[in-house]
Amino acid sequence: MTSLILPDWPAPPGVRALATTRRGGVSRAPWDSFNLGDHVGDEPQAVAANRALLRRELPAEPVWLRQVHGTRCVDAAMAAMVATGTEADASFTRQRGVVCAVLTADCLPVLLCDDQATVVAIAHAGWRGLAAGVIEATAGAMAVPGERLTAWLGPAIGPQAFEVGSEVREIFIAHDPQAVGAFAATDKGKWLCDIHRLARQRLDALGIRRIASANSCTLGDAETFYSFRRDGVTGRMASLIWLE
Repeated sequence: MTSLILPDWPAPPGVRALATTRRGGVSRAPWDSFNLGDHVGDEPQAVAANRALLRRELPAEPVWLRQVHGTRCVDAAMAAMVATGTEADASFTRQRGVVCAVLTADCLPVLLCDDQATVVAIAHAGWRGLAAGVIEATAGAMAVPGERLTAWLGPAIGPQAFEVGSEVREIFIAHDPQAVGAFAATDKGKWLCDIHRLARQRLDALGIRRIASANSCTLGDAETFYSFRRDGVTGRMASLIWLE
């Protein structure tokens, strides 16, 4: 039995979303067990079986992207027509039954919907994509004023676990001086980065004030979540959103 997370957020009727965990699939270690990534060295048959299990919870096959830590946001219905997968880190849709999806294993999944349930979107926000503007690109593709949007931040590496160098901190502070509050110095000359806080700042700047969060640390909970930073070779979880 797969173990799923249902977002606790004020989405309107007609918007559906979920996030997977590492539990309930068929993959063997180190991808055990519900790995959905087909690019991490797992057996293709195991990934296919896991994706088939996920498909039972969805109205259609998810539109899987080839994620590159960039900012491109595509129309999921159009991307679904590309057999090899579209290179992008975010997608949106206005069509019922089209499932937008991203894969993560520490990076932050950002789910968005409007208050009339006419458009949904999802973004893969690691620090590179977040700094480059993947949230801004995704909200822009939705073409809805920020005050009409709601966001959910899915499971990601937590602020006590995400250690980065000074160059990462400087990139964010150069964009917004308020980002200084998302970094805490360590005794090793590094910085602990709160990627959730950085995402909230970006959303707030767009006028998106209704923001909920999973409040889960992928690195700290090895039984529930994959973590690339923790394990290196590991699986991927999916976050998904669609219109009923």
